[in-house]
Order: sequence, then structure tokens, then C-alpha cells
Amino acid sequence: MDEEELASLLLYRDGMVLVIDKPAGIAVHRGPKGGACLEDYFDALRFGLPRKPALVHRLDRDTSGCLVLGRHHKALEKLGLLFKQGKVSKTYWGIVEGNPAGDEGLIDLPLKRLDPRRGWWMTADPSGLPSQTSWRVLSRAENLTLLELTPLTGRTHQLRVHCAAEGWPILGDSIYGHGGAMGLQLHARAIAVPLYKNREPILAEAPVPAHMREALGRFLLPIDR
Repeated sequence: MDEEELASLLLYRDGMVLVIDKPAGIAVHRGPKGGACLEDYFDALRFGLPRKPALVHRLDRDTSGCLVLGRHHKALEKLGLLFKQGKVSKTYWGIVEGNPAGDEGLIDLPLKRLDPRRGWWMTADPSGLPSQTSWRVLSRAENLTLLELTPLTGRTHQLRVHCAAEGWPILGDSIYGHGGAMGLQLHARAIAVPLYKNREPILAEAPVPAHMREALGRFLLPIDR
């Protein structure tokens, strides 16, 4: 990853907000162990402004797709409030192992930190924070299902823990599932941000990432987008 490559991943841009297509396999910000992160390259996304943009929310290192950045302090305040109030609509594609009963549903399982000594690993626990995920089947293949996942709350690892708790872990999940060389098959497909009054929400859609194309090829649906 370099600054030029990051600029090529731009999905949406205006005076207040940017949406980029985050690649899988890179952290959005530097953790306690250090290492490269997307924030290192944000200077390439200034587009004439005196300061580089900043993160409004997070995606896991191994999750790809739509990531929203605020371009200045006022934008960050406004966007942060929209995310906190749950007004931003996020749509994920996840390939899970197994076949969920039914074609849609709601997972309502509180989540809490599994063990503070193990970082941000989470677990379903009645004493945890309220957590809800809406899901819908897009396609089924042999022992695999492509789901559209909509988090109604924003807990760490929420989609991954919820799917695993239902008995159909996300394919390639090395923490809550069975891992695998293909990587985590979870993609932040689209986002809708109601940033401006009297205007339609900002809409952005991230194309299918390369690391999910092989598994998606098992389903009967077009993936050239």
C-alpha cells in the first residue's frame, strides 16, 4: 500500500466526507504492536485541504470495503454524531459456513469483551452490551451461504461473533471460525450517510474484492461489480 494506491480506492468525495474502499489485510490505525496502517497514507487524501482526513469509524484489519473519513473538524463532529445515533446504514456481504434456517432474520445477542488480556476478542454474553444484526440470504451453495448483513448496533467484531454464535461462522475467520488461506470473507459492501438536510443520503458501494471472488464464484449470481 502506498499513497497513490490509496487515492485510487476513492469511492466518494465532497467538501466534508470521503469514502474509500479499504483493502483487506491492513489495519485502519496503528495498534499497540505498531506496524503499517491506512492512516499512514492519509496525506494523499487531502485534495487541497490543509489537513489530512481522519477516521470516523473502524473496519477490522481483515474486513474490506466502505470506510468513511471526515475531511475537517466540523465534518468529523457531524459524522461522528450520525454514527453514534445509528443513522448511518451499513450493508455487508458475508460468506458463512453452513445453511441458516429461513431466508432472513434478526440476531439479538448482547456482546462483551472475552478477556481484556486478549485484546478485542468478543463473546455473546447476557451481561454484555445490546447488539443486533439483521441478515438476509442472497444465495446458497453447497454448505456455504452468502448473506447480506446489516448491523443495527456497532460493537467490535459484531457480525463475526453473531454469525459464529448462530452456528454459521464467516468463512476464513481465524478467531471465531475455522480460518483458511482465503482470508476473512466479509466485505463492507455499501454505506448510506444522511449528512445533509433536504438531500438524499450519500451512497457508496465497494466492488467485490479480489480475495472473495473465488468463493463467490460458487454462487449463482453476477460478481463483476
